[in-house]
Amino acid sequence: MPTETTLAETGVQGTVAEGYEEVREEFAAALAESNVLDAQLAAYAHGRQVMDLWAGEDVAGESLFGLYSSAKGAAHLVVALLVQDGVLELDRPVAHFWPEFAAEGKGELTLRDLLAHKAGLIGVDGGFTAEELADDRRIAERLANQRPFWRPGTAYGYHAFVIGALTGEVVRRVTGRSIQQLYDERIRAPYGLDFYLGLPESLEPRYLDVQPMQSRVDGPDPHSLTGIAFNLNATPPTDLVEFANTRAVRASGPASSGGVGNARGLAKMYAAAISQVDGRDPLLRPATLTEFTTIHSNGVDLVTGEHDHFTLGFEAQGVRYPFLGPGAFGHSGAVGAQSFADPGTGVAYSYTRRRFTPGAGGGAPENHRLAAAVLRAARHLTNRHAERTSEPNCGS
Repeated sequence: MPTETTLAETGVQGTVAEGYEEVREEFAAALAESNVLDAQLAAYAHGRQVMDLWAGEDVAGESLFGLYSSAKGAAHLVVALLVQDGVLELDRPVAHFWPEFAAEGKGELTLRDLLAHKAGLIGVDGGFTAEELADDRRIAERLANQRPFWRPGTAYGYHAFVIGALTGEVVRRVTGRSIQQLYDERIRAPYGLDFYLGLPESLEPRYLDVQPMQSRVDGPDPHSLTGIAFNLNATPPTDLVEFANTRAVRASGPASSGGVGNARGLAKMYAAAISQVDGRDPLLRPATLTEFTTIHSNGVDLVTGEHDHFTLGFEAQGVRYPFLGPGAFGHSGAVGAQSFADPGTGVAYSYTRRRFTPGAGGGAPENHRLAAAVLRAARHLTNRHAERTSEPNCGS
């Protein structure tokens, strides 16, 4: 069992399992050096929780943060399950499920290419209103009639505010259920996850508002692909801090941007995807994992500038963090949050924080050292176990 630890000088509290003490020290050092005041870190190894840490004056392990695009990981875990069940077919045109989507030359785009962010539907002319961004159905309705910003299937770019509404509309057309409902029924509730696509009113007292960074950073041109993808072409342009701190957004849980939860919830979700957790088999079978963790978006992301950014619905975490295996998958969140599963090592990781820092959407810089420390500890323990089991039995 993990052992209790409190580092009063850094404010770090929580538990770590034997062999993971280095990660606790790295967490304390990373927070001090990056001036991050409120954060959480959790991890699983082979379905067993090995750490649950937090820091901050008002923060507890059960505190809930606005985690933005971490929602995309939960939403696309639902899509992976529906493909695994044979309910969705990746190489069917989206318009087969959703006929209205065929407008403006989008009729041949497949669900596979949609999940790889190749639709060219990063936003709409004139931007979305704040009310529309909180409602996946309204987002989908507007996007069905939108002219793509590049020819579908020929390039890719991060569909920051809209990908969950697009894939969610496909899910709704086929199942009659929203992606939020299916996530709650098939994943969140069975595992008791503290990560929500639609935060119940009763849990609002546990929510801590996103805190803005004090210094102002100039954003992209509102009419660039990046500006359109982040709805800066709207009047007024979207303020991401205000967006997460709006009750209507938290209540509806838009599947692209409205995730609310904590590190322990996300770490357990990714652990359940690849490992036995709570006596249940892994959510994803090996063939599904292979399909959904293969890079489908090669080259440069037209919105973020990243290379080889996406698998199917998930970010290719092995590209971002080379110390991970090639099948590592997950998703970041705009506050600098990062969560993933690494099937090769059996590790599931989640780092969450409260302060919004512009430019941290791909995961805050401290994730590199924290995730590396988790993987070092996990691999060291695996090697030790292998050495012990390979030693000759002297008593035989």
